[in-house]
Amino acid sequence: MTILSAQNLVLPAASLGPENPLAPLGTHREAHEVVNLAELPPDLRANIEYGRLHSPLPCLNQDAYDRTLVETPLPALVLENDHVRATVLPSLGGLLYSLVHHGTELLYSNPAFQPANLALRNAWFAGGVEWNVGSTGHWTGTCAPMHAASVEGPDGTPVLRLWELERTRNLVTQLDFWLPEDSEFLYVGVRLQNPSDVEVPAYWWSNIAVPQSPDRRMLVPADQAWQFGYGSRLDLVDVTTDLTYPMRHPRAIDYFFEPLADERPWIASVDADGDGLVQASTERLRGRKLFVWGQGDGGRRWQEWLAPGLSGDGYAEIQAGLARTQMEHLKLPAATSWTWLEAYGRLSMDAGVAHAQDWKTARDGGAAALAPLLEGLAAREEAWLTVVDAAPVERLAVGSGWGALESKRTGWTVSGGTPFSEDTLTARERAWLPLLDGQLPAEDDVPDGTLVAWRELLEAAEDNWLVWYHRGVARHYDGDVDGAVEAWRRSGDNAWALRNLGVVTGELDYYERAVALQPQLVPLVVEAVAAALDSDVPRAERMLAQAPDDPRIQLLRVRHALATGNPAKAHELLAAGIQLATVREGANPLTDYWLATEAALGTQRPVPPQYRFGMGEN
Repeated sequence: MTILSAQNLVLPAASLGPENPLAPLGTHREAHEVVNLAELPPDLRANIEYGRLHSPLPCLNQDAYDRTLVETPLPALVLENDHVRATVLPSLGGLLYSLVHHGTELLYSNPAFQPANLALRNAWFAGGVEWNVGSTGHWTGTCAPMHAASVEGPDGTPVLRLWELERTRNLVTQLDFWLPEDSEFLYVGVRLQNPSDVEVPAYWWSNIAVPQSPDRRMLVPADQAWQFGYGSRLDLVDVTTDLTYPMRHPRAIDYFFEPLADERPWIASVDADGDGLVQASTERLRGRKLFVWGQGDGGRRWQEWLAPGLSGDGYAEIQAGLARTQMEHLKLPAATSWTWLEAYGRLSMDAGVAHAQDWKTARDGGAAALAPLLEGLAAREEAWLTVVDAAPVERLAVGSGWGALESKRTGWTVSGGTPFSEDTLTARERAWLPLLDGQLPAEDDVPDGTLVAWRELLEAAEDNWLVWYHRGVARHYDGDVDGAVEAWRRSGDNAWALRNLGVVTGELDYYERAVALQPQLVPLVVEAVAAALDSDVPRAERMLAQAPDDPRIQLLRVRHALATGNPAKAHELLAAGIQLATVREGANPLTDYWLATEAALGTQRPVPPQYRFGMGEN
């Protein structure tokens, strides 16, 4: 039998903390900026230039997590038969945390829940299979809950359905986990619904963490790949033997594979015996990728940072997407849905073939071993599509009420298989309902993330400080900077509007007044002091004198010490140890300040291992 059950997965877990109330007026530094666009094929260049997200609004950033691990029960939904056991975490973006085949774990499962700064909203959790939808990067829902329910499958077995509204694009995301009674493969049916009357940029990558070791090889039906490193160039290279072994790469690097026209899409990671995990799909999901952290100090440090308790050789990622690369977005027409079926399971093939020096021999051998699976996927997808609109039978988890709120505003027609019922509205979403009637009461001192798609309603609403604040954010999102400044000035003397004025105008008075109103709000103090250190050190000193105790503040004290000609103090702070939970992928401030301090002191002490986050390091 196939059984679907609700359980708890107990992991050492860090606290995610509350959302950052400061409006994300821009994005984090984009690690996938392509500098050689003019050299690329026209279609690839056009897809890269189309649909880029310049802010995660209406979502707020998640950057208040820590690195204190406490044994914590996480809600888990388990789908299992006699061959396979799949564990899904509905409260963490529907992550497929574990996939066990006859007692053998096929995925890399993180031994702890430790957020780190790699996602569009900052917080990200490594391991398992993550579903990235919306825009380049780890999606806004990666550390957020999804709705979950059971559905009767096409063969009478239970299907686990997860769904949620992806808020930056207003796409309804649906995941159907299907494990037929006698199957050795888990099938995941995916549907992206665009219920609006306008075209929407679409993006999808299934991000699969697999164990790595010196004898593990990646197999994929491709002879060329677009190589992307931290030099920001996208270059077409041939697939070589060394490229296919993740642990032979000295640095972090991406390879986006050019699919062969006559081959069905799949990607696999196999060990010395030719055994491992394979991911395959129907035709819509054509893109495939290999990501490695590299064997340098920075790559190893990042893996230990993301997975406290990491053992062995760590992990690599094999991925599958809608486009050829993760820099691209595709055009999803109005009132249109896209569907495809993915399969996850064990690949067993002849070891000599899997590790043949001749690449064509190896990849053809993988395709031959997978022939029964690949040939049956289209029929499996047709069977799944007979239940894609089936109503949920039993609710298993509750996501957000944002889908229900948007349905009230728009009247969109959404599949009955992914209902956004009114009882999912919480106080947070209900606070916006009066705006449908022209009012937004200023009952809360802390504004929520601005519903930027509601700008027309905000412009027509009755005036108060909160309405003016949200008008400003919505105007700024739409590129009307002057209108945003006017709105925030009319919002009055509140920390939120003053901070936004500081960001946009660069006038430090706004920042200092905002800090005076919210002196314990660490993200605000960090922004304000960092801005002041660029041009007005005495002002920075005033704010630092009252700043709360936090590693981000400590890093600013290091910067202040260097700016005021006191490298000995900077070294004292760094040598004492700063654990910067929110260090960003592609950035390395701890190393940068250590080296600057050593240069100022005229010494050459090596950078401590715990500060080496450089992605380009050997």
